Amino acid sequence: MDPRVERVEAAMGLIGSRWRPAIMFALIMKGTQRFSELRRLIPGVSQRMLTKQLRDLERHGLVRRQFFESVPPRVEYSATDLGKSLHSIYKLVCDWAGDKWGDVTKSRQRYDRLAKPGRSTTNTHP
Repeated sequence: MDPRVERVEAAMGLIGSRWRPAIMFALIMKGTQRFSELRRLIPGVSQRMLTKQLRDLERHGLVRRQFFESVPPRVEYSATDLGKSLHSIYKLVCDWAGDKWGDVTKSRQRYDRLAKPGRSTTNTHP
């Protein structure tokens, strides 16, 4: 396989999983956030899933976790410089989706109309 394709696949896995775009968008656009603030900004994410995703993003160097020894203790999350560098990538994808999502929808509808009975089709959207 072409090494460029492998790099794209690795990068998409890193930044494109279910909750990561929402987490990174919140941290890049809104700045440093506490865990509870992130949960409010990302409807539907469970505490467990948000914790897992933040840990993974921290491991990959995209998010910084800062612990404050206070009463009560608090933790804040922020995008690192590496994480902030994703802003232009997310913006490109967002712009593409805004411009082309109607075409994607039409293609899916056409495909579904022509699909043979019993043939599996998927209908996901952003």
